[in-house]
Amino acid sequence: MSANGLEILQLESGGLHLELCPALGGSITGLRWSHPAGGSIDLLRPTSPVSIAKGDIEAVSCFPLTPFSNRLRQGRFTFEGRDIVLPANTSEPHAQHGHGWQRPWQAANASAERAILRLEHKSGDWPFDYTAEQRFRLSAGGLEVELAARNDSDRPMPYGFGLHPYFPRTPKSRLRASVSGLWETDDEVMPVRHIAPPPRLDPSTGLPVAERSMDNAFTGWSGRAVIDWPERVARLTMTATAPLRVLVVYIPPGENYFCAEPVSNTTDAFNLVHQRSDTGMLVVPPGGSITASVILRPDATN
Repeated sequence: MSANGLEILQLESGGLHLELCPALGGSITGLRWSHPAGGSIDLLRPTSPVSIAKGDIEAVSCFPLTPFSNRLRQGRFTFEGRDIVLPANTSEPHAQHGHGWQRPWQAANASAERAILRLEHKSGDWPFDYTAEQRFRLSAGGLEVELAARNDSDRPMPYGFGLHPYFPRTPKSRLRASVSGLWETDDEVMPVRHIAPPPRLDPSTGLPVAERSMDNAFTGWSGRAVIDWPERVARLTMTATAPLRVLVVYIPPGENYFCAEPVSNTTDAFNLVHQRSDTGMLVVPPGGSITASVILRPDATN
């Protein structure tokens, strides 16, 4: 299947239907589930054919985050005594989400239930060679996405990764996730203070998504988050393995979606690491690799 010349991979298993668009940022463009009570529901915000045709990566269902998540202040940081400057990649002054979401990926392998998307980066503004993969597997137990990165450079590489999924935001939807800390942010969504989550914004007790507006990184995440959609008689459980222990929650005002992003690093981690040891910035040695998995599992509720 293709849309405006862009190949769409379709996987199906256990009542789940997954669509991937490798050339559009290695993105997921749809994830639907056949509800046991009948009908089909979108587990992720569906991507319209128009958005795919326009190459609108910010309208997809989910995109990968590599080689860091969220924002990097002014696109600058220092690593091992070397100043690294990245170009602005959005209308904001801070580099966002790395570069993987704005690059075409290659389909390295695909079958009815599995697919591998690969990005091979050569040193440039990001001065490290590396290879990233997303390994998708559908089963009766849900969708598993294994994220992997290998440092192809001859020196250590700072790194961060994760996923940026967009979930349907319904009037009664709630997000539950066990966390211990929250980064307060300024008007540019940059971190200013690390605090215990205030009750109004704490997903540990259940966050009423329709009633909130926020864009914050939560630390000390257990690796499990549950999204309840009472009016859809459905729930989605997202689990992530270490080092994905930061959960970024983005709830924009007036939109019909929200994001709960399993990631390895806090916002501006590559700069904050010079002040504190809990930013989640990883260092991958030459020839070394790192992996993590995210599983999305839907269930019917009563």
